[in-house]
Amino acid sequence: MALDFDVLIIGSGLAGQSAALRLAPTHRVGLISKRALEDSASSWAQGGIAAVLDSRDSIEAHIRDTFIAGSNLNDPVATRFVVENGRSAIEWLIEQGVPFSRDEKGYHLTREGGHSARRVIHVADATGLAVQDTLTPKVRNHPNITVFEHHIAIDLITGAKLGLADQRCYGAYVLNTLTGEVHTIGAPNTLIATGGAGKVYLYTTNPDTSTGDGIAMAWRAGCRVGNMEFIQFHPTCLYHPQAKSFLISEAVRGEGGILRLPDGTRFMPEHDERAELAPRDVVARAIDFEMKKRGIDCVYLDISHKPAAFLHEHFPNILARCLELGIDITRDPIPVVPAAHYTCGGILTDVHARTDLPGLYAAGEAQCSGLHGANRLASNSLLECLIFSQAAVEDIRAQGQVPMPALPEWDESRVSDPDEEVVIAHNWDELRRFMWDYVGIVRTTKRLQRAQNRIRLLKREIEDFYSNFRVNNDLIELRNLVDTADLIVRCALRRRESRGLHFSRDYPDTLPKARPTILKPARRR
Repeated sequence: MALDFDVLIIGSGLAGQSAALRLAPTHRVGLISKRALEDSASSWAQGGIAAVLDSRDSIEAHIRDTFIAGSNLNDPVATRFVVENGRSAIEWLIEQGVPFSRDEKGYHLTREGGHSARRVIHVADATGLAVQDTLTPKVRNHPNITVFEHHIAIDLITGAKLGLADQRCYGAYVLNTLTGEVHTIGAPNTLIATGGAGKVYLYTTNPDTSTGDGIAMAWRAGCRVGNMEFIQFHPTCLYHPQAKSFLISEAVRGEGGILRLPDGTRFMPEHDERAELAPRDVVARAIDFEMKKRGIDCVYLDISHKPAAFLHEHFPNILARCLELGIDITRDPIPVVPAAHYTCGGILTDVHARTDLPGLYAAGEAQCSGLHGANRLASNSLLECLIFSQAAVEDIRAQGQVPMPALPEWDESRVSDPDEEVVIAHNWDELRRFMWDYVGIVRTTKRLQRAQNRIRLLKREIEDFYSNFRVNNDLIELRNLVDTADLIVRCALRRRESRGLHFSRDYPDTLPKARPTILKPARRR
């Protein structure tokens, strides 16, 4: 089936939905969602959105904190652009009706690790969910937005693939995962807002949809990617056999939570003078060090010294989820471990969210805007989604008419149904396990080379499977995951220093000059 829109948005988190709503008054928008509209990494975000909203805070302070967290690898133009537009982004969300938490002074601002001031506006401890709950009904009910739930993009359609002289992006092939039908969706402008790649690791705080789809598709289409070695491991993921990917918010430490060993000993002051308020990479490495040194399965985050009423007010969802598992955070410490949380690199973009391909934009976790550098500062992620989706919208509005070529239908004439889908499940499990073992919080060149060798074998096997059998959701995600894993390892091998989230035992020092790692495809596919 062939469809066409003015703008195709791939991804239905905050970047995708906010762009759709801003474009809808003037453009026909097609919005692709891998599952239901409500299922995205954005809706899982607990802490909040960082912006300069207090008179005692400043733009320069927020920029400085972002650079410190990012080990000075941050792009100065992109960072200033995001921080200076933070207040207007929050005001837009307030206009949409997001019910941010208040106190007697107005909106309540919390402080998180790496921030020098209280600047994180939030909705209790479920900010992302509250934002998505506010925007999703508007998206569903807008006559100019066509939502494709349970659809996954397979690949971008480009001028190069069509044999044209230009390299423009003209839309994408999209699979309906419920019916197996592949749609050809044409659009002169396409926005990738697919999120990150946390599922490339065995343990992650991300939803199952975070499989690096947009990054892999853009790379295959000819876009450069950057800084993929910088995978943020959140220090505090709930450790419990019945809890899957449940995050214990940064704000728990921001409000006084203390990390302890099983015997109750506090350990963070020995690792960093900022203790529990150090940036995430520092805290994650400290926890990893203590776990490996002592042979323990987890550490404990203790906020039981705070009044129960305070915890009920500020962390109602964390408190309720822990209670379901028999952990009363008003009395008991919370067992936690680090887990893959955020992809700081991605598709290279400028401040207009433009990629290397005309007509193709990227916003949110799939992009590498330069904001995060070598490590994302807490609560800058939703801010980036808002700022760059708006930037993409403004650039799309400024475009003139783009003539659309005839787009060929998806060709399934030479493939058959998969005969052994166990191959997909086995490769998926193998990939995530060796990425966790070899490309985790602490790395060595030998481990990275081992991972690279395994990736080469998997890529051949997966490409052979992809070429001969009909596509399904699992195969598409696996193909994207192995491409993304390859990019992470290649970037990691190029960085011969330790900086931010990339810590190498072979290169423990930080070089005097911070340089991004940029990969350029050898050819367009």
